[in-house]
Amino acid sequence: VQLVESGGGLVQPGGSLRLSCLASGFTFSPYTMTWYRQAPGKERELVASISARSITNYADSVKGQFTISRDNAKNTLNLQMNSLKPEDTAVYYCRARLGIGDYWGQGTQVTVSS
Repeated sequence: VQLVESGGGLVQPGGSLRLSCLASGFTFSPYTMTWYRQAPGKERELVASISARSITNYADSVKGQFTISRDNAKNTLNLQMNSLKPEDTAVYYCRARLGIGDYWGQGTQVTVSS
């Protein structure tokens, strides 16, 4: 099982980024997938999740700002992040909780700064 995040970077406040997580080594479509983030000095927190049926759930802090989606044909999880704020600065991780174990990507850094 492998999860590889991409799309992070440095962006100015108010800007946008689109993160992707490419999954391999398991059948992607039946599983809920989740984005987490961890800011410096803080605990890792759930950002958004999407079920196999594309039912979505968001942390209150990102509702209306972030959009999670999945492309089962490409085994890819996405996170569209708009109106970014300095407090969105964190390492963003994707997670897959499978019957055989709990898997995380290596993370992608998002820095929101002017």
